Amino acid sequence: MNHDLQHLLDTQDGLGLGQCVSQGDVTSEALLDGVIERLEQVNPSLNAMVDRLYDHAREASRQPFVGTPPFAGVPTLVKDLFSPVKGARMTQGSIVSGDVRADFDAEAVARLRQAGCLLLGTTTSPEFGTSYTTESSRHGATCNPWHLDRSAGGSSGGAAALVAARVVPFAHGNDGGGSLRVPASCCGVFGFKPSRGLMPSGPMAGEGWGGMGTAHAITRSVRDSAALLDATAGADLGAPYAAPLSTTSYLAATQSTPKALRIGLIEGPTIAPEAAKVVRQTAALCESLGHSVDIVTLPLVWETLYSHCFDIIGPNTQALLDMIGKMRGHAVAAEEIEPRTRVMLRERGQLDATQYIAAINYIHSLGRQLATIMLDFDVLLSPTLARQPPIIGTLDAFDDTLSLDDVIDAFHSYCPFTALFNATGQPAMSVPLFWTDDGLPLGSHFAGRFGEDALLFSLAAQLEAAAPWAGHIPPVHAGHL
Repeated sequence: MNHDLQHLLDTQDGLGLGQCVSQGDVTSEALLDGVIERLEQVNPSLNAMVDRLYDHAREASRQPFVGTPPFAGVPTLVKDLFSPVKGARMTQGSIVSGDVRADFDAEAVARLRQAGCLLLGTTTSPEFGTSYTTESSRHGATCNPWHLDRSAGGSSGGAAALVAARVVPFAHGNDGGGSLRVPASCCGVFGFKPSRGLMPSGPMAGEGWGGMGTAHAITRSVRDSAALLDATAGADLGAPYAAPLSTTSYLAATQSTPKALRIGLIEGPTIAPEAAKVVRQTAALCESLGHSVDIVTLPLVWETLYSHCFDIIGPNTQALLDMIGKMRGHAVAAEEIEPRTRVMLRERGQLDATQYIAAINYIHSLGRQLATIMLDFDVLLSPTLARQPPIIGTLDAFDDTLSLDDVIDAFHSYCPFTALFNATGQPAMSVPLFWTDDGLPLGSHFAGRFGEDALLFSLAAQLEAAAPWAGHIPPVHAGHL
């Protein structure tokens, strides 16, 4: 690869690369070949890929663009979970899914194409996305580019690892309990979860996990995340509901300094010293920028929240397995799925309908309670995770003798905060501001009011300018900086 192309891929974010293509500084074919070379360089170490769609991407790179899309010719990747990509397998991280290939794109994927993106493959996820580490029987473990024996996070771990390793400037993911923000924290990149109903879920589903799930992206720059949301947000045909769109573009929000914000620092579950240090540093940074930070105690029993979340996830996962069984002509056997999934389905897969409705009513009620609290705060702050990324093989080490309470304790003692904002539908983000003494990233988590995604982008851009993270490059990377 020539030096000029390497320099572009090293220094430009997605918007920058799209502008280079639009201006004729580089061809989309050359950009694609450069990214493929970088991907093949680091993936043997990271194990972050499921399918390669290089021929499809090359064919797309030769087609003329309609207008001047923001990401003209920019290669990217799509997470292999609930997000069909035409021509790619839909494994959902599970052996039971077989090798069925999609013959259509999810609406969010189609909008990435319309924005000029070249889709060169799919990335790893744990089985059915129900783990905070990307390890599966189907694909093995995805490694963290900061330390290969550490988890890359889950469930969008493949996306985060490849963005952090400087393969692509951004990658698609989705988030039903923290699955964009957790791997973003683990890998030292930016992860944003939009408000409920802001992103399309179709055409296969009206909503994910009772409205807790949403698609978006993991990015290196804040402005890429904002521009991607501009390009992909909005209800798709037949959507059951939709969040309000911003009156200004999300990209424009990154170019304006936020007012002095009232930030509530969440006092809640126990966190490790390294997480406590990061949140103190983040609070001090926010105060240095003119914001006020005050302790807030939320009116909820955290264990009750987690239990109700699994009241929603369990039946949805069972319904997915029932559909897979019908498609292949025979039911899914217990031994075909992983221990974590077996435990969850054993206790919640056949949940009574009234219990499911009670869980939906609980998260809706919680959303109203949080909205009332946020009359006094613009943003809520916590660490993204309670401790630094764990050694691979430790977080998801379950067997059939364990209870769902054991699973919940293992996951949410590690990741106590993110699922709350899936339940309430609020926008939330993990921002890579600080690294631990061990040299591992640990994100700072911010949540805003429902529908106020633009305010979070404005704050994120301010933080990015005050404590830039672009120069933090992991030991395993494809760049030449």
